[in-house]
Amino acid sequence: MASDKLLKHFFGGFVRVHILHHAVHETICGVEMIEELGRHGYKLSPGTLYPILHNLEEEGYLLATDAVMDGKRRRNYRATKKGERLLAEAQTKLKELFDEVVRSGGESKPK
Repeated sequence: MASDKLLKHFFGGFVRVHILHHAVHETICGVEMIEELGRHGYKLSPGTLYPILHNLEEEGYLLATDAVMDGKRRRNYRATKKGERLLAEAQTKLKELFDEVVRSGGESKPK
């Protein structure tokens, strides 16, 4: 169904904003983000989340560092200044969208 594909596309954007939000406020790692996103109803596998994290890193929005915890390698991420700016822009757009779509009850203004 086409609408399922489009909804999945929307959710991908929501996930990225959610990741940036947490990475601006704290150091994150993939396993913890899978759990955090799961608390909000997103069911992501490592095979879905890690490419998103890698892409955000490649694009300069996240900075990754490696650490060893309990003998296991762990990749931690923090937002860069570029990531902080992107999140701020996304927040502005989300507020505008929320006000128009949710607060107004979805009523369109006449043209």
